Amino acid sequence: MAKNLTTGSPLKLIVLFTLPLLVGNVFQQAYAVADTIVVGRMIGVQALAAVGASASLQFLLFGFAMGCSAGLAIPVSRFYGAGDLAGMRRAVAMGALVSASVAVFITVVGVLGAPLLLHLLGTPAELVPSATVFLRVFFAGSIATTAFNYLSSVIRALGDSTTPLLFLVLASVLNVALVVLFVGPMDTGVGGAALATVLAQLMSALLCLVLVWRRMPELHVRRSDFVLDVRQLRESARLGFTLGFQMSIIAMGAALLQFGINGLGSTAVAAFTTAMRVDQMAVIPLASVGVAMATFVAQNAGAGQWDRILVGVRKAMMMAIGMSILLGLLIFLFGTQLVEVFVGPGEPEVVSMSHQYLVVNSALYAVLAVLFICRHTIQGLGSTLAPTLAGVLELVARGIVGIFLVKHLGFLGVIIAAPAAWVLALVPLVIAWRGHRRVLQGRVLQSSKPTPVVPDVVPVA
Repeated sequence: MAKNLTTGSPLKLIVLFTLPLLVGNVFQQAYAVADTIVVGRMIGVQALAAVGASASLQFLLFGFAMGCSAGLAIPVSRFYGAGDLAGMRRAVAMGALVSASVAVFITVVGVLGAPLLLHLLGTPAELVPSATVFLRVFFAGSIATTAFNYLSSVIRALGDSTTPLLFLVLASVLNVALVVLFVGPMDTGVGGAALATVLAQLMSALLCLVLVWRRMPELHVRRSDFVLDVRQLRESARLGFTLGFQMSIIAMGAALLQFGINGLGSTAVAAFTTAMRVDQMAVIPLASVGVAMATFVAQNAGAGQWDRILVGVRKAMMMAIGMSILLGLLIFLFGTQLVEVFVGPGEPEVVSMSHQYLVVNSALYAVLAVLFICRHTIQGLGSTLAPTLAGVLELVARGIVGIFLVKHLGFLGVIIAAPAAWVLALVPLVIAWRGHRRVLQGRVLQSSKPTPVVPDVVPVA
């Protein structure tokens, strides 16, 4: 249920909030992992490459939806931290309107534009039919995925990261069962794998609605809450669209990189797809701490607890860097075995290329850890300029690599793309955080100054 993050040990609260996010993100990635393993093992590497060729487009549109949901939840956290439940409900209502418009946009663009978008990415001709089917089914279920992202973000904004985890666990089990059924006995191909994910997301969204209705009365919006509040709608749209745009910029960079990879052939596409699945699972702990920081910072900003923000950021940074070192070591030791889970031992070239990718990327996970903490902390404070600039720089880095370096360096260019993007994006975030930290330190000093006592003036007779 709802949990106030403005009192108690900052590190303990961040850890307790992060753990369900961590497990939940693992299960959320299990959707993609289940698709990849089943498609790769039961249909073949060609089908795996088709799913991989569509990954950047999924990230482009659903990345926007996920970023938008995170942004829409920031005012909810701030109002909740300030104890303003009426303002919180208005923020939830305005966010729901924005989220619904995003779902409609994704559905129309994704379903109608899939073949054209794949063509613009230079997708190998033999992969286009299967990739188109996968994308159209996936995007036809946009309303379910967007609804779950928004509802779970709002629930987490109130400090409850555990219940969405339970829903993800149930949905992940359903997804695995359905993808095996659809791709195996029912022989529905890659379209069945996409349908399994959509149905699992739909169940998660429905469970979130049931939770809000039965257990979270503070989120029961009324008809009056949907009366147009221009100021609140503008703020929700600003944060939502800005964070969504940031994710889309990153996805555009991934799409440009995918363009370069597609030119290397199906083996390179399959290797990149497999490596990305493992990489995404590995960085979940780092991403989870970042998401936790956005809620922690927003609630404490609403309550004016500036010192807690500084303490929380410092301790979370140390924890994330420690985790990044451990994760890098695990990837170095067991990367080959992890890759073989997806494609089996019969694809040595795919396994070798994937492992090289993972070793180089995992060596720089500490950079990614600092990036996540800085980005989400700044977003939790309601600032969007530096994170947006960081996204643009990621786009530039991945675009240069995808268009130019991959052509000349081959798969080596693919390997260095992500680290180059992380390093470049980190620059404006570190500069911005140093500025925010000085402001917060000033507020702490100001709030700690004792109020001067004015002595009573005794009138002279």
